[in-house]
Amino acid sequence: MLPIYERFASKIGEITVPPTDETPDFQRHVSPLLGRLGCNGRACHGSFQGQGGFQLSLFGYDFKADHAALMDEESPRIDLEDKSESMLLTYPSDADAHGGGQRFKPGSWEYWVLRSWVEAGADFSPGKVQKLERLEVQPSTIDFQHDGQAAQLKVIAHWEDGTNEDVTCLCRFHTNDSAITQIDESGIVTSEDVGDTHVVVSYDKAVVPVQTLRAVSSRVGDSYPAIAASTEVDRLVIAKLRKLGIVPSDLCTDAEFLRRVSLDMTGTLPTASEVQAFLDDSAADKRQRKVAELLERPTYAARWTTFFCDMTGNNDDQLNNVLPNVQGSQSKPDSQWYHWIFDRVERNVPYDEMVAGIVTASSRLPGESYRDYCDSMSEICRDDNGDMYAERPGLVHYWARRNFQSAEDRAIGFAYSFLGVRIQCAQCHKHPFDQWSKDDFDNFEKLFANVQTRANSMTPEGKKVSKELIEELGVDSKLRNNQLRREFGKHIANGKTVPFPELVVGQPRQRGSKNRGRGKASAAPKARLLGGDWVDMTGDPRELLMQWLRSPDNPYFAKAIVNRVWAQYFSVGIINPVDDINLANAPSNGPLLDYLADGLRDNNFDLKWLHREIVLSDTYQRSWQPNATNESDKHNFSRALLRRLPAETSYDALRQALVDDTYANRSQQLDAPRAHLIAGSSTRKLASGNDTLYALNIFGRNVRESNCDCDRSEEPSLLQTVFVLNDDAVLSWIEDPKASWVRQIADKFDWPKPTGKGRASAAKQKQLEQLLGRLKQQHDAYITRLNTAQKRGNEKIVAQIQKGRKQQLAKVRQAAKRNGFLPQVNKWLAANVESKPSPSEPTQSPTASATPTEAQWVVKQAYLRTLNRLPSENERDIATHFILDEDNPTAGVVGLMWSLVNTKEFILNH
Repeated sequence: MLPIYERFASKIGEITVPPTDETPDFQRHVSPLLGRLGCNGRACHGSFQGQGGFQLSLFGYDFKADHAALMDEESPRIDLEDKSESMLLTYPSDADAHGGGQRFKPGSWEYWVLRSWVEAGADFSPGKVQKLERLEVQPSTIDFQHDGQAAQLKVIAHWEDGTNEDVTCLCRFHTNDSAITQIDESGIVTSEDVGDTHVVVSYDKAVVPVQTLRAVSSRVGDSYPAIAASTEVDRLVIAKLRKLGIVPSDLCTDAEFLRRVSLDMTGTLPTASEVQAFLDDSAADKRQRKVAELLERPTYAARWTTFFCDMTGNNDDQLNNVLPNVQGSQSKPDSQWYHWIFDRVERNVPYDEMVAGIVTASSRLPGESYRDYCDSMSEICRDDNGDMYAERPGLVHYWARRNFQSAEDRAIGFAYSFLGVRIQCAQCHKHPFDQWSKDDFDNFEKLFANVQTRANSMTPEGKKVSKELIEELGVDSKLRNNQLRREFGKHIANGKTVPFPELVVGQPRQRGSKNRGRGKASAAPKARLLGGDWVDMTGDPRELLMQWLRSPDNPYFAKAIVNRVWAQYFSVGIINPVDDINLANAPSNGPLLDYLADGLRDNNFDLKWLHREIVLSDTYQRSWQPNATNESDKHNFSRALLRRLPAETSYDALRQALVDDTYANRSQQLDAPRAHLIAGSSTRKLASGNDTLYALNIFGRNVRESNCDCDRSEEPSLLQTVFVLNDDAVLSWIEDPKASWVRQIADKFDWPKPTGKGRASAAKQKQLEQLLGRLKQQHDAYITRLNTAQKRGNEKIVAQIQKGRKQQLAKVRQAAKRNGFLPQVNKWLAANVESKPSPSEPTQSPTASATPTEAQWVVKQAYLRTLNRLPSENERDIATHFILDEDNPTAGVVGLMWSLVNTKEFILNH
């Protein structure tokens, strides 16, 4: 069959004699032609309000509605009485009359397609929508060699009835990167620059991407160097690079690998001793052993728990009415959520099992009565550790969020979290870059409509026992909402059991025919899996959802998590953005994504298998330093991309680098405050001056407010720079006289302790001034009282005053020592008080000099703990002289540490 533009071709201007007696089909020809002409686009009649009183469905996928709009009696675009004067023909062909300009010329093939359909009666049967079996695009891949080279696409539609047709002239085309490849409305693809991208073909419900490639260098074919592929990941990556003439960078150094994998996998800097030991290790398998070690650390569990809390939406603002308000308890819903996931990550529970615990979560254990359930939940609310909730098989809190109560929100959130798909567009219209229509969304949404998790959700048994519990507690039955939760919280704190809401799966409303006979059963309500089968809604539909996720035929579940984890290690996904898997957004390396997704399934969804497969590849271990062929590569993984550390990792790395070794070692065991241990995402505490939350906020921590990975910002900002340069929190970590690494060094070499000069200790200095001011007031008052008693000759009172003064000074010294002010206080007392400090509290300052050997050792340790490498000879000499040239070597170390954490090398992962 000839293409339709040939079948309906006529002499331009001929509008009296039709070129053929064929009647075009509304679905196959008329509707896609209107789309190609732009009639149903966003800027024209496809907008939400239409144009000129005429509205079409966006991109023309609601055939029934579009046909009804064309035939509308109040504003008809088709005149069956005078067909040749139909507005569908006259307006788009008249540049002056049509606000959108001339879309086709009178007598053109487009004109005759529309007119022939109108002349035949403009027919369409809504009940006979045809199914497009597949859309074939030739060629499926285009290899270009030079600028301006062109290739013509040919698009063939294969229909369910066995017919096929060349529909190239009825398709819509766009390019994913116009700088590399252009495509015009007739399907001619033109090369603009080197690189790879996709052009996208849309027709009916089908969306097909076509990859275009143009080598960036002459090193292709036989000229491509022989590069060893250590793993299947490497083989698949190199196969793509070979087509593009991209030579990958060399492997990174041992120091770079240790830093990179430690930050990526555990969100934690390696310690100085760990770096030194790794560099000293000459074994060939040391990288494999280090990865195995990191996967067993609690910091691995904490870092990836934060990742899964982001993905599943653990937001304390949306959980504040889920549990009773127990004053002083740390057992909050967001904390319980965090511990539930942490437990699964730490035990390496298979990913599909962890997701099943979320998707099919139930409040009660099998066979558990409502009263027993309330007993358990009351104990959980008294458990500050969060371990008891982690023992529950299901994460019910996922379903209880305030912004997750409507079926629409649940469908969108579920698709985002577990499919990596954005389906919100399909709420109103057909997805512009995927197959999803409004009907697809509506039928998928039904799966979530019957899950109830509101504050009063209970089974009939639960309601009965709840009433009994309230009566037993003597709670005022008139209390509601927050007042009731506060009252329940008081009883929980006193060891009592209170009622709790529970997740309830209701039965869907059954719909039967209005004319069905008496006694005839209603039709069982059905819903539809996204792109899958129709399912019966009797029972808990979430079980069917989980079966579908686990199915080997599911095109999203395994790929979504593989793609997300990959992006955590490379800063870009195989599909990017990682939360927007759609037909038009094709993977940069499809075989690689398929291999990892299939491997994850074959390994029973073992996430540690996935981590090992990625980080033990040469692809992950490439250097960040580019060569002439890969300096522009951003998505083919030929080198490591420089990337800013995530907010939590940035904050933890700063503290770990600047505080003493005791903290650093405790941090490795999660026995010290860590940003990766913060459960929720609320910024409500920022107003209280919380340094941690302020820092996380400016570094772009995930706010978990919407179903989008854009809730986390990876962009650098001036505030981030200023924070590291000049914020009191960072400067105090450097100079903390009690817990900084600088203080540790001062103690080791008997140098003066850091006292906090300049801005780093503005608050401390003010605190010291206040202390000395109070000390002077106390001393003046003491002298006055003592003189008065001596003049009166009352020796007993004099003795009491002197004794009280000694006790007072002892307390002052004790407080000063706690705050790092003892040398200053002793100095003041020595100068202003007749009684000298006790021999146990020396006032002499430690030595203020450093030897070259000491300074070099300090420089080496400073580099190991911040940049996780040894300094170069030049760096060592400059930093050593900097310390030696200072009158106070401690001040030199302060300056060195400040300089190191303010380098790009520290704040970026490389």
